[in-house]
Amino acid sequence: MPSEFSRTRRPGTVMTALVVLLGFLTLPMSMSGTTVAIPRIGEDLHATGAALQWVLTGYFLTASSFMLVSGSLADLFGRRRIFAAGAVLYAAGALGSATATDIAMLDVARTLSGAGAAGVMAGGGALLAATFQGAARTRAFAAMGTMSGIGLAIGPTLSGWMVGGLGWRVTFALFAVSGLLILLGSFFVAESRADRRPKVDRPGAASFIGGLALLMFGITQGAQAGWGSPRVLGPVAAGALLLVVFVAVERRSDHPVLDLTLIRDRRFLGWCLAALAVPVGSSGVLVFLPTYLQGVNGLSARDAGLTMLMLTAPVLFLPAMGGRLVNRGVPARHLAALAVLLLAGGNAWLTVLHPGVTPLALLGPLLSIGVGNGLVAGIIDAQAMSLVEPARVGMAAGFLNTVKGGGNALVLAVIGAVLTSLVQARTGSAELAGRIAAGDLSGPEKALHAAQFTDAWHLVLWSVAALCAVGALTVHRLLAPAARPVKVSGEESRPRTGRTLSAKI
Repeated sequence: MPSEFSRTRRPGTVMTALVVLLGFLTLPMSMSGTTVAIPRIGEDLHATGAALQWVLTGYFLTASSFMLVSGSLADLFGRRRIFAAGAVLYAAGALGSATATDIAMLDVARTLSGAGAAGVMAGGGALLAATFQGAARTRAFAAMGTMSGIGLAIGPTLSGWMVGGLGWRVTFALFAVSGLLILLGSFFVAESRADRRPKVDRPGAASFIGGLALLMFGITQGAQAGWGSPRVLGPVAAGALLLVVFVAVERRSDHPVLDLTLIRDRRFLGWCLAALAVPVGSSGVLVFLPTYLQGVNGLSARDAGLTMLMLTAPVLFLPAMGGRLVNRGVPARHLAALAVLLLAGGNAWLTVLHPGVTPLALLGPLLSIGVGNGLVAGIIDAQAMSLVEPARVGMAAGFLNTVKGGGNALVLAVIGAVLTSLVQARTGSAELAGRIAAGDLSGPEKALHAAQFTDAWHLVLWSVAALCAVGALTVHRLLAPAARPVKVSGEESRPRTGRTLSAKI
């Protein structure tokens, strides 16, 4: 790893890279590893439905809600400081998860871990962007994608072994230790911040966090309360209103938490859409498929984790390959569009899913999704950051990670709710649907419930495939190079679209 970064002469770059990459190794592991523990957690804490799903959703919701604010605060008060503060919260939340005695305590602890993850990811991305330039930046972010891939890959397998042999509490205890290691390493990282420190945009931060949290909270209640229930419509309407207020506040603020000119850049917006497409195309399968395999096919947590290696293993090496291809002249927008198309194809192919399906039958679709995920993981951040001036890299990193984290949270909330709703429509019982969606198919009608669960999965997979196909075309269009200047009456006119950028897109 050090040799990858020794080409830059700035002091402390290797230590910065190592500490940041440690964070991007363990946080994805916390996400993917927890998925295989959900059925056991439900059994031990007697939890089902939305309360159990919040172990995953709450983590992503707070991570995505606080990501943008964490990135902007990193520019103002120091990127290393926000990174270290995030590590403290993450470790505290993981320790609380390991010692939780009921599902409510576990949900609160996981929510705290998500807030800490926001600081680690936004601060870490900003540290890399501020430390590296040019091709070195591309290599750094490709390594970040590789570390994330390793975390995703070994998370289900490692957690499956620990859940089966030692229990799920040990898994969270190890995540707490990793948070403390990240905190320790942060003391060896040089601080960086913007040259100017304006006031904190408190109205913008409050309206954004509140709006996104309420919106996603309302969606998570859909399956249990009904989509027309005040418990759903109230939070969704309030969240949407707060996000409208957020946009209005940012337009008038002299020191916005999100400078709206960022998302007016067509190419930056294109990379944000590519970042959103990845969780849309992969997170649902990564999080919910292990539950299906354990509940319908009777796999152990360890075997379910091993099966998921077919999806996560490609992310071990493809991010670095994607970065090398871009550095050697392959247009990044072609790779991005290809990756999202692979996600679409993989989800459509995964409709081969049925009770008793063999791992060999899942190899093709899971590999397609894994290759699509890995191919683009190492280039999105580097390409997006190359469009932003140094003073705003924290804000840009925060927004980009908000898109990714928010996409994960929204995908988990929507897919979890939709799966439960579709099963409920077939069973006629909300309580029974919640148990089936949580992997509990015990009883004399297991075969019928497995078929109903499978039908719900097929509808979700086809919908995700369609969204990704549209997303691939849109990403390719947004990332198209600006039109070249044309001569009119012997003079050059201005470019028809966009502005000239150094990044190769």
